[in-house]
Amino acid sequence: MSEPRFAPADPKGVLTGTYFLDGDHACCEGALAAGCRFVAGYPITPSTEVVERFSARAPRVGAMFIQMEDELASSIAIQGAVWGGAKAMTVTSGPGFSLMMEHIGLAVMTETPCVFVNVQRGGPSTGLPTLTGQADVMQARWGSHGDYEIIAISPDSPQECFDLMLDAFNLSERYRVPVMFMMDECVGHMTEKVVIPPASEIMVEERHWTDKPGLDYLPFQANANLVPDMTRAGEGHRFHVTGLTHDEKGYPVINAEAQEKLVRRLIDKIRLNAEDIIHIEERDLAGAEVVVLSYGITSRVAERAIAMAREQGVQVGAIRLVTLWPFPERRIRELAGQVGSFVVAEINYGQMFYEVERCAAGKVPVLLAPHGGGTVHSPEQILEKIMEARACRQS
Repeated sequence: MSEPRFAPADPKGVLTGTYFLDGDHACCEGALAAGCRFVAGYPITPSTEVVERFSARAPRVGAMFIQMEDELASSIAIQGAVWGGAKAMTVTSGPGFSLMMEHIGLAVMTETPCVFVNVQRGGPSTGLPTLTGQADVMQARWGSHGDYEIIAISPDSPQECFDLMLDAFNLSERYRVPVMFMMDECVGHMTEKVVIPPASEIMVEERHWTDKPGLDYLPFQANANLVPDMTRAGEGHRFHVTGLTHDEKGYPVINAEAQEKLVRRLIDKIRLNAEDIIHIEERDLAGAEVVVLSYGITSRVAERAIAMAREQGVQVGAIRLVTLWPFPERRIRELAGQVGSFVVAEINYGQMFYEVERCAAGKVPVLLAPHGGGTVHSPEQILEKIMEARACRQS
């Protein structure tokens, strides 16, 4: 099995020290520390600050930012940059994310490692451009057509916008897959202390370059971990990159057998490694009458609601999804036999709620604490659902 190959971050691209940054700017710094040297994007609130900062920093670190004519162009330009040898990302919000879906599918099919940052706002359509939302998480998983797997991460602070961008790029390189970085407007525009360690302490996963010469290299021949090595275009290797079902050379093969072999591998390289990819935070689950599951900015509001419930004598635990996709199915099924009930708090009318409900499989009550967006929940809204969930269990 091909082992991860880590190296210290490029010191030329990494700030060091303690800063007062908003989440968008911290996201940019995390990308630079991860080795991102190409960004294509189109301005859209509330994500524009990420690329504004990148465009200012790019000349100083040997990077490039291109403002494209739209999100379609942005999401394909980064893929060309990757095949040219760069680490790359694009940045957008809801309407732009919708336009990128076809190219997310292309990145999956061509196994192009890259990062898509979505600073979520209220929708549908142009919705609430300057206000928060969390209603794009199902789109991140299922927005493109066909069978596929991706990885999606959700930060809840500017510090995590830096830290988890490192994870996003490292995971994209390890599994040759697009990674969705699902921020929300509140986290993107929240300003807090961000500590950036020296470059020598930041370990970055390098691209897994092939060591095979010329015609011996097949760009879609998987290693034992189901992930092929890569090469740069123009370095003497012959290959073909297409969104069509293809063989190990990359040449189109239009039949069911080739589809089964290729798509099964694209799915299995994520599903079979899900336990290594998934990152969740758990607290006070033993004996919990109610477990509150949340992510992003909502996890911070939930903290106050949980404290209020404990003041009323309720045993409440918490789960925070850091990794949204793959979803922690095994852990939720396990907990469904141990805790009293679940409350899922999210800024939408039910998305991850349905995943929790599916995995709980009727063993315990699962209640949604919804919010339409524009603002965050009040702690009292989540508290109300905690008390309702406790009552459901007692009855």
